[in-house]
Amino acid sequence: MAGAEFAISLNDLLSRSDFVSIHLVLSDRTRGLVGPEERAQMKPSSYLINTSRGAIVDELALKEVLIRGRIAGAGLDVFTTEPLPIGHSFRSLKNVLATPHLGYVSQETHQNWYRQVVEDIESYLTNRPIRSLL
Repeated sequence: MAGAEFAISLNDLLSRSDFVSIHLVLSDRTRGLVGPEERAQMKPSSYLINTSRGAIVDELALKEVLIRGRIAGAGLDVFTTEPLPIGHSFRSLKNVLATPHLGYVSQETHQNWYRQVVEDIESYLTNRPIRSLL
């Protein structure tokens, strides 16, 4: 188990974790799941990472704890409003690493996507499909 321990509740998990990484679908049950009460359980040295859906985390409450130093920082790839508005505080807070919902994409991935788009257009124009659903 490499030092992993079972947490008996969300609050137990939050209070003991150095990093909290969210991997959930957005639903009525998960919307606002990590709000002010949950973040109050986190250690000042902990980090919150959200790469799932922005609305799972109460962004206003997150902003407050980040500004006040109640948690060490956040890594965010998703936001309630996307793209993240120009004047949003997450863009300027020193303890936030924000990516535009493409944090998983490497330069190589982009190159592959663009190459495939060119191949798809060329195959369409020559009536020789190379990727088909059938």
